[in-house]
Amino acid sequence: QVHLVESGGGSVQAGGSLRLSCAASGFTVTNSGMKWVRQAPGKGLEFVSSITKSGVTTTYAGSVKGRFTISRDNAKNTLYLHMNGLKTEDTGVYYCATNENRGQGTQVTVSS
Repeated sequence: QVHLVESGGGSVQAGGSLRLSCAASGFTVTNSGMKWVRQAPGKGLEFVSSITKSGVTTTYAGSVKGRFTISRDNAKNTLYLHMNGLKTEDTGVYYCATNENRGQGTQVTVSS
């Protein structure tokens, strides 16, 4: 059974950094493209970043490009999202996902 468990969220001031982790089980991350999406209060899901199953190609939403980095530790079967230069508009619940599954999310709150 596939499980995705996010962690690393928290409350930070604008300009700060966080690293989100997504521990995967029930499948191997090298066999699946994965992505991070987020949901701001009162809004729908928004694509943040993705990585192909090869790990070669990464994609970012324009709003986070240059500030966020997606990465993967194959040995730990874990996906990461390194977030720098956080802005108040980055506030939301962050989910890691495959095409078929999504975790429970981790809350990120950025204050001014």
